[in-house]
Amino acid sequence: MNSSDGNTRDLVSSIPGAGWDYSLSRHPYHEIERPMKPHYYVYNRRHMACCFDTKSTEESYWLLRQKAALLNTGEYPLQFAGSDAERLLDKLFTKDITKLKVGRCGYGLACYEDGGLIVDGILLRLGEDRFWYAQADGDFYSWARAHAAGMEVEITDPKVYVSQVQGPNALKILEAANGGSMPEPFGYFAIARVNFAGQELIVTRTGYTNELGWEFYTEPHHDANSIWEHLKQAGEPHGLEIFGLDAMNIRRIEAGILNAGSDFDHTTTPYDVGLGKFIDEDKGDFIGKKALETASRKSRLFGIKCTHAEPLIAGKIESEGEVVGTVTAGATSPFLGHGIGIARLDSSGFTSGSTVKVGCKDGSLHEAELVTLPFYDELAEIPRGKRVDIPVR
Repeated sequence: MNSSDGNTRDLVSSIPGAGWDYSLSRHPYHEIERPMKPHYYVYNRRHMACCFDTKSTEESYWLLRQKAALLNTGEYPLQFAGSDAERLLDKLFTKDITKLKVGRCGYGLACYEDGGLIVDGILLRLGEDRFWYAQADGDFYSWARAHAAGMEVEITDPKVYVSQVQGPNALKILEAANGGSMPEPFGYFAIARVNFAGQELIVTRTGYTNELGWEFYTEPHHDANSIWEHLKQAGEPHGLEIFGLDAMNIRRIEAGILNAGSDFDHTTTPYDVGLGKFIDEDKGDFIGKKALETASRKSRLFGIKCTHAEPLIAGKIESEGEVVGTVTAGATSPFLGHGIGIARLDSSGFTSGSTVKVGCKDGSLHEAELVTLPFYDELAEIPRGKRVDIPVR
């Protein structure tokens, strides 16, 4: 969170030569992105495109809001298989994993013993004794291995890569790519298997944008080039294009979707950042349960509405001349027409509507309002398909 000064940032580039990138991993669609002149962020030791020289962030944002956009992510799926897989995951996560049915996804939130957050992600139940956990950036593998001692469970890297298709035309593209039919059932957070030109893919009704969308999982045995050509052909009539994380970041801030390691970390409990609804307090024992039982239920995370400037990541937040928090995410929303961000405050003594001063990209403090997240679509009706919201640029 402290690497950027608001004027420059450090991203990965490709140059001739070999060596010293052997701990990093390119996704299967790297060569397809290369002509677009990508700039990559390292996420879970995987490359994830932030932006492309051939498309502006604002153009990419409107692509997501009005048509459909594809992001090849850096999410890192781990596989949990064995008779004790469910028991281990129920110990690691704050939700009751025993209630997750085969063919469904769940939001997996993991804590340390003191209630501090480790990481979040999407948990897929592929069978009674087989799960994938598509985790955000963080060291979850070693944590899971340490707590699996004595259990009948194997934790492995299936070398699976996750891509997202998001936007109002996303499901039309899925239908076209799947031979003209939608998988059934395919409600919010469902898992399905589809056929893309003779290749079976696992897809989920999930995403990181709060737009209508789905994700697909490219496995080692897949022909990635054929998958892309098939999806590209299905998506062209609906405006599908590849885009970068910078544009998605604007939309996820609008939606109040949090980023592990910045919006929350080991110093915050789920309650601190408004994730208390993902704790099943009446389930059996899980790591962090005892600490969370006595933790404050008040959130100290808010949205930032800044009319005249863009909040700066790591910028300070002041109230009555005192520093009271930090900006953990910032952008300018083309749809809302003003600066937006996420504020993590040092205490819970603030309410929606409070006025503060926020450090912004121009190097100055600007007056801003703390607001309840999300900025709109409070009931998440857009990704559920219950609300058609295609804004005019």
